[in-house]
Amino acid sequence: MKWSNVYRMRLFLVGFVTISVLGGRSAKADFTFGEPTNLGPVVNSSSDWNCHPSITRDGLSLFFTSDRPGGSGAYDLWVTTRTTIDDPWTEPANLGPTVNTSGDDWAQSISGDGLSLYFMSDRPGGEGEYDIWLTTRKTTFDVWVPPVNLGPPVNSSYVDANPSISTDGLELYFASNRPGGSGDKDLWVSTRATADNPWRDPVNLGPVVNSGSNENYPDISADDLLLFFGSKRPGGLGQRDLWMTGRATKDEPWGTPVNLGATINTSGQEAAPNISADGSTLYVMTDWPGSFGVVDIWQVSITPIVDFNGDGIIDSADRGIMMDHWGEDYSLCDIGPMPWGDGIVDIQDLLVLVDYLEPIDTLIAHWALDETEGITAHDSVSGNDDIIMGDPLWQPTGGKVDGALELDGVTNCIIPTTGPNPAEGPFSIFAWIKGGAPGQVIISQPLGSNWLGVDADGMLMTELKASGSGPPILLSQAVITDDQWHHIGLVWDGSQRMLCADGVVVAEDTPDGLEPSAGGLYIGVGNNWAAGSFFSGLIDDVRIYRQALSAEDIAALAQ
Repeated sequence: MKWSNVYRMRLFLVGFVTISVLGGRSAKADFTFGEPTNLGPVVNSSSDWNCHPSITRDGLSLFFTSDRPGGSGAYDLWVTTRTTIDDPWTEPANLGPTVNTSGDDWAQSISGDGLSLYFMSDRPGGEGEYDIWLTTRKTTFDVWVPPVNLGPPVNSSYVDANPSISTDGLELYFASNRPGGSGDKDLWVSTRATADNPWRDPVNLGPVVNSGSNENYPDISADDLLLFFGSKRPGGLGQRDLWMTGRATKDEPWGTPVNLGATINTSGQEAAPNISADGSTLYVMTDWPGSFGVVDIWQVSITPIVDFNGDGIIDSADRGIMMDHWGEDYSLCDIGPMPWGDGIVDIQDLLVLVDYLEPIDTLIAHWALDETEGITAHDSVSGNDDIIMGDPLWQPTGGKVDGALELDGVTNCIIPTTGPNPAEGPFSIFAWIKGGAPGQVIISQPLGSNWLGVDADGMLMTELKASGSGPPILLSQAVITDDQWHHIGLVWDGSQRMLCADGVVVAEDTPDGLEPSAGGLYIGVGNNWAAGSFFSGLIDDVRIYRQALSAEDIAALAQ
C-alpha cells in the first residue's frame, strides 16, 4: 500500500482542463485549480498515512483512513467534523471496533445521505484478498452497525478495492484486478435498479477509460457526470497522476480521460481524489512538501473560467457572451452548477457568473423586500429601515427573488428616504412587479413626477419630466398588468430616457435634460397620493444605481 516519500520542489501552477465526449462535443466547461492547502495537523497527524478523503454532501464531515495511534489495526477509518464549512476541522474520532478490525480497513466512500459507508477490508469473511464492505446507520446521530460483505457479484476472489458510491446509491464504482480488465487494475461499475435491489454483475469501464496500466481510486461527482481516478497510464507527469473522464448524461459512455494538470499532479504520486458535492473543492492524498506525515490529505479549490473573452476582466462583455448563447449547449458559458455545468446555458450559469463579476459600486439603494413581518423595509445599501404605510402583506416565499411585499391598491405603500436627483446625472431604477391596474403607479418622487407607472391601457410609462419643451410622458407598448412577473425599469444616461421591461428597452427618447427633483421616493403610490394611484399587486427587489446600466446589465438583471 505504501510508496516511498519523494522529496521535491513543488511548483504551483494554474491550469485548466476540458472534458470532451461523444465525438469531441464538449460536455463540460473549463475550470482552474487554486493553490493546494494542507488540511493541517489536526487532521493530518505525524503518522505515516492520512489518506482516502470522503466528504459528506453538506461538507461538515470528512471520513478518511489513517494508521495513527488509537486505532484497532494497521489502517482504520476515522472521521473529523466541523460546525460550518468556514470552521476548522475538529480532532478526528475513530469509528471504533464495531467498524474497524485488526487488519486493514480503508478507502471509504460515504453515501449521499450520510447513512451508508462503503470501504475495503482484508478482514476474515471475504471473497478475496480485499473485499468491499458496507456499514450503515439509521440517522447521522446513530452509531454504525457491524459491516457486511457486499458478496458476489461485487466481490470476487481477486482484489476489489476503493469503492465510490453515486449520490443516488445506484452506481458503485471500484477498482479490481479480476479477469476481463485491460491492465493491473481496472475501473468497474456495478449498478442496481433501486436501493433495495441487489447489485448487478460489475461492468468494466472499457478501453477508453482503462489502459494497460493501473487505474485505481475512482470518485464519482455528485451529478454523476465526472469520474476522477488515479492512473499510471502514459501521458502523466509522475509515477501516478489524477485523471478524469466525463459523460453528457448517465446514459452515455464515458469520454477519453484527461490529466488534471500540473497544479494537482507532480513527479511523484497523487491518489484518492474526492470532489465536494458543490464541485468547489477537490480533496486528494499526496506527499507534497509541507505534509505532516508521509502522506497527507490536501484540498484545492476549483474555479470555473468565467473570463469568456480572455481580456483579463470579468465584466458585462462576458455577461453579453453568455446572453448570446442563452438556452444553448455552449460549453464555454456552461459553468453552473459549478464548475462544469449541466449541458445548457441558463440561470444556473448566470448565478455563478454574478459571483465573479466586477462589483457595481454605483448601487445606491436596494430594497430586497424579504422581510417576513413588521412595518419597515430595509435598504441594504444605506442601512435605513424605511416606513411602510397601511397594512400590506409580506410574502416570504411568493417573490420573484425570495420574498416580496403585496400591496392592496388602497392605502399600502413604502416611503423610502433615498432617491436620486434626476438633474444631477445618469441613474437607473428597477423593480420586479406582478399585478397592477391602469392608472396605478409603481415608483414616484414627492414634489416630483411619477417615475414608473401604468397608462390607461396597462402599458408601462414614465412621467419623469423632461426639462424645457421636451415631451412630459414617455409611453411604451409593454403591457405589465397581465398578472405575470415583469422586471421594469427607467434609465437616464444623460441624453436618453429609456423605459425597460423584461430585460430590453421598450421605449426611449432624447430630451434636453430632466427636471430637478429632491427628496426620497414613494414605492407603490403616485406623487400626490391620489386615489387610484396606489399599486395593487406584488413588488420585489427594488434597486437604484447611480449610473445608466448597459444593455447587458439590464438583460442580466431580468433573468
